[in-house]
Amino acid sequence: MDQRELESRVKALTKTVAANEPPENAIKLLESLKDAKPTEEMLRATRAGVFVGKLRANPNKEIARAAAELVIKWKKLVEQEKKSKFQKSKMGSPSSAPASSPAPPANGGSKKAFTGNVETRKHETDGVDVQRTDSVVRNNCIGLIYNGVAYGTTESPTDVIAKAVAVEHACFAHFKHEESQDYRKKIRSLYLNLKNKSNSELRRRVMSGDISPQKFAVMTDKELKSEEQRKMDVELEKENMKKAQVPMEQKSISDSLQCGRCKQKKVSYTQAQTRAADEPMTTFCECMNCGHRWKVCF
Repeated sequence: MDQRELESRVKALTKTVAANEPPENAIKLLESLKDAKPTEEMLRATRAGVFVGKLRANPNKEIARAAAELVIKWKKLVEQEKKSKFQKSKMGSPSSAPASSPAPPANGGSKKAFTGNVETRKHETDGVDVQRTDSVVRNNCIGLIYNGVAYGTTESPTDVIAKAVAVEHACFAHFKHEESQDYRKKIRSLYLNLKNKSNSELRRRVMSGDISPQKFAVMTDKELKSEEQRKMDVELEKENMKKAQVPMEQKSISDSLQCGRCKQKKVSYTQAQTRAADEPMTTFCECMNCGHRWKVCF
C-alpha cells in the first residue's frame, strides 16, 4: 500500500466516523489498514497515526480495540525501520557507537555551552530537531518545554533537549494520552512557569536534576511559582480580603440605658426605622457587660 492509498483509506475512515455511520464500517476500514506497512515518513505526511490514535478513545469498544491494535502494529514497524537505519549507518561508520547505546538523534544540538542571546533561545534558532516521537502533538510539546528550559540559560542544546524529552515523557506517562486536555494544560503550565523571568530558580532546579522530570510533571501551580510570586499572591489575597470586608455599622454607647438583666449601664445601641415613617424609630440595644440584647420602641 503506497502513501496515496493510505491517505485515501484514512480519509474514508475519517468521514465514516464523523458521519456516525454503523461501527462495522469503521472497523472494516481499520482492519483493511492492517495490511499497510507505512514508513515513518508516510505516517507523518498523511497524519494517519494521529487520527487512528484518537480512535483509541472512541465510545465503541470494538473501534477502540481495532484502533489500538493498529497503532501498536505501526509503532513496531516504525521502531524496526529506525533500528534498520541505525544498523546501516553503524556499518557504514568507522567509529560507531557501542551496540548497547541508542542511536544519537539527528540534529540533536551541540554539547558546547550556548553563547548567544539567552532570552531569545528557541529550539528552532538553536538548530535542534524536536521530532522525537511519532506524534505531532508530543513533538510540539517537546519543543515547548525546550523553549522554556532554555530560556535565560547557557546550557548546551544537547543537554536541554535531553531534559525536554524526559519532562515530556514523564507528562505523557502520567496523563496516558497526548490528546488529553490535562496533558496539554500541564505542558502549557510548565512552559509558562519556566519562561517566567522571576522563576530562574525553577529552571535551574529542573535543569540540574534537583527536580526530577517525574516530580516536575505533577507539581501544582502553587509549587511551580517562585518564592517572590507566592509572596505577591499572599499580599494580593490579604488586600482582596480587606476590600471584601463589609464595614460594620457604627454603634453608639449610652450610660443612660440600663440592662434589665445585669443592671449595668454599659449599653450600645443602634436605631432603625422599622415601622411607618411617622412612627418613632426602633432602638436595638446590647449590653456590653453580659451580652443581653433587646429592642425599645419609644
